[in-house]
Amino acid sequence: MHDLFDLTVIVMKLAKHAIDRRITRTRGVLQHALTSLILKKGYEAITIQDICDEANVSRSTFYAHYTSKDDLKRRGFEHLRNELVDRQREALATPGDIKDRSLGFSLTMFEHARDHIDLYRALVGTRGGTVSLGQIRQILSDLVRNEFATIGKNSADSIPRELIVQYVVGAYMAVLTWWLDGGAKMPPKRIDAMFRRLATEGITPLSS
Repeated sequence: MHDLFDLTVIVMKLAKHAIDRRITRTRGVLQHALTSLILKKGYEAITIQDICDEANVSRSTFYAHYTSKDDLKRRGFEHLRNELVDRQREALATPGDIKDRSLGFSLTMFEHARDHIDLYRALVGTRGGTVSLGQIRQILSDLVRNEFATIGKNSADSIPRELIVQYVVGAYMAVLTWWLDGGAKMPPKRIDAMFRRLATEGITPLSS
């Protein structure tokens, strides 16, 4: 009886694993289809049917995973979020001055943006661009908020923590879009170093 129970559990786990892999594969195909279509025809012109045709799936399959193309675009950032969280965790766990370890996700975000600059250009000024930048802003806000929670409350005694979050994220988004609009000609490591210096030291030391 015990052996039969163990066998049932194993079969159930294998079935769940197969389903999870199928879900991941389907979502990956849909994400790839959307990206491909954005580069081909622009975000605004894309329909759900276009995405289904490109991915070779049915509309019912699409709606089993996403509610709209905006939802598909928004949730495509889940992998990036996980990557940035891991990088932040590694940076904060590294011994040394907190200024050298802070905003550890910054370089990875700059590198990701540089690698996808063609997609950024295709999305500028579209609903897809608004969705993408909004999602990136949300991810960065969560990361900065988490970082100040990790550092401790004493670092933000006189200024509300949420104000600091919005200030840092707003500055980062401004630098990111300025850099991308200019063709991302400056290497990611250099723009990252300059942003982190401004964010941690301010502008006064630079002008003295």
